[in-house]
Amino acid sequence: MSANDAPRAPQPSAPYDSAFLKACRREPVPHTPVWFMRQAGRSLPEYRKVREGVPMLESCMRPELVTEITLQPVRRHGVDAAIYFSDIVVPLKAIGIDLDIKPGVGPVVEHPIRTRADLAQLRDLTPEDVSYVTEAIGLLTRELGATPLIGFAGAPFTLASYLVEGGPSRTYENAKAMMYGDPGLWADLLDRLADITAAFLKVQIEAGASAVQLFDSWAGALAPVDYRRSVLPASAKVFEAVAGYGVPRIHFGVGTGELLGLMGEAGADVVGVDWRVPMDEAARRVGPGKALQGNLDPTVLFAPTEAVEAKTREVLQSAAGLEGHVFNLGHGVMPATDPDALTRLVEYVHTHTAR
Repeated sequence: MSANDAPRAPQPSAPYDSAFLKACRREPVPHTPVWFMRQAGRSLPEYRKVREGVPMLESCMRPELVTEITLQPVRRHGVDAAIYFSDIVVPLKAIGIDLDIKPGVGPVVEHPIRTRADLAQLRDLTPEDVSYVTEAIGLLTRELGATPLIGFAGAPFTLASYLVEGGPSRTYENAKAMMYGDPGLWADLLDRLADITAAFLKVQIEAGASAVQLFDSWAGALAPVDYRRSVLPASAKVFEAVAGYGVPRIHFGVGTGELLGLMGEAGADVVGVDWRVPMDEAARRVGPGKALQGNLDPTVLFAPTEAVEAKTREVLQSAAGLEGHVFNLGHGVMPATDPDALTRLVEYVHTHTAR
């Protein structure tokens, strides 16, 4: 069976009735819904083909290209949700921050934010700044039909880390130095980023996104006391700003096992869990009233099919008692992953959990 011939689950009549949104709302589902972080990307040969010669940031600003890339894993894998193809630095670029995504490196900021005067770089984001997002989501929702579209944004802490460090970091020494040494400046920086992030998510929701996910990729570098004091207020501001839309809000970070309860406290309806904490233990840490998302180790997909299925059963068994469960990886799809392994995984979860 080829990837494109994989059996598909019965389709609901509207995104609201989809298994994905029902699971986010902690309602009964016909099967455990599946989608993958970075499902649209370098693991797909069709992605590499359409991206050939197109820089990353430019690819995020071409509505037709964004539409095609976002749809590719839905067509190939039969996942239960699409996620809008973008990058966490897109809203920063849109307001005029001098940055670029350098191949093999990541986002690089020409003038890092280190002083209060540097905050002037961060103006408000308007819908006109990202009109290509509105256009792309309009195209996508028409193509997706009953399949939900997840909106996407980076959380204030992770954006601040890039802005202060000037690029990727393993230690976050400059960001943490500001957080500890000038807490007033740090709070003002995250507050501005919260407003920018909320505005970016509002554009996506108003254009038709059925849910939103806030990626706090680097929050795992923080101790709980520092997260509560110096990060949680900004993330909570983002979630509160979009609460009135009534769409599920997902919160995810890497290495955040010690922060799961706090991340739920920030206001998410669904808390993403990486592979380091079993789902039942994650539920205990998060507490009642939240759905959970996760959490197969992405490297498992390089093992034989029988091993993938065995590890998948472990995740599903650990999640069996949850109020709501969205199956995902514990982080993004790795570039060298065999796409057929993902297709088989979707089919396995759907079949194994059919109710």
